[in-house]
Amino acid sequence: MNEDTLKRIAEALERISPKPFKAPDFSSADAFVWHVGPDRLDPVSHINRVDIDLLVGVNSARDTLLENTRQFAAGLPANNALLWGARGMGKSSLVKAVHAAVGGVKLVEVQREDLPSIGRLLAILRATDERFLLFCDDLSFSNDDTHYKSLKAVLDGGVEGRPENVVLYATSNRRHLMPRDMIENERSTAINPAEAVEEKVSLSDRFGLWLGFYGCDQDDYLSMVRGYCDAYGIVISDEDLRAEAIEWQATRGNRSGRVAWQFIVDLAGRKGVVL
Repeated sequence: MNEDTLKRIAEALERISPKPFKAPDFSSADAFVWHVGPDRLDPVSHINRVDIDLLVGVNSARDTLLENTRQFAAGLPANNALLWGARGMGKSSLVKAVHAAVGGVKLVEVQREDLPSIGRLLAILRATDERFLLFCDDLSFSNDDTHYKSLKAVLDGGVEGRPENVVLYATSNRRHLMPRDMIENERSTAINPAEAVEEKVSLSDRFGLWLGFYGCDQDDYLSMVRGYCDAYGIVISDEDLRAEAIEWQATRGNRSGRVAWQFIVDLAGRKGVVL
């Protein structure tokens, strides 16, 4: 193969290869979403979140995460955080509310299925002067899922270490990020059960903060709906609100912050209030 042929092949490959990723103007938005194929950080013009004062029953987690985020925003050491526990109890809402309350930090959402690309994202973020809160919502892994290995790039950082300007907050319904039957299956099928289980369970140990979320009682549930009513100007008596909210949660078979918000959406619609 002569030199001209090799040159033409090289030029053709250059034309069809993806263009190098260019970091966005981080001053254009407070939040971004990481996408792959091609790699890009899309700015978010409006973040879907509620005021931190409207989150009821999560005082301890709120205070801990606020303090950790303030330390990080100030350039001080801060931990990665895993928010785990009951569904619908405000884990992701708290992350977004804390981001709004602290300020000075860019929020970057990463989808679980895009974790294998996390090294490329970290290389981009490491090269900037901004500080970034990586947010991975509803993080969990199934039996044949190896994405958890990519997550270690954020938690441990390999040879380079985690970028000083990046911290990870993840939410999950599972404390160890793996279903119990998956852990038990490792014990029963692996050549060395203890090591196989340790590799997966130790992933959650790499988070410096574990913040647990638990189901709410009726008083907290009613406090949530009253707080939303007051915040959005929905006029209703305490007696009627109590009766309707309890009936709503009974039909759902569950009490949580998510159920409270779904009730408020229905109530606001009936009352002609725009949220």
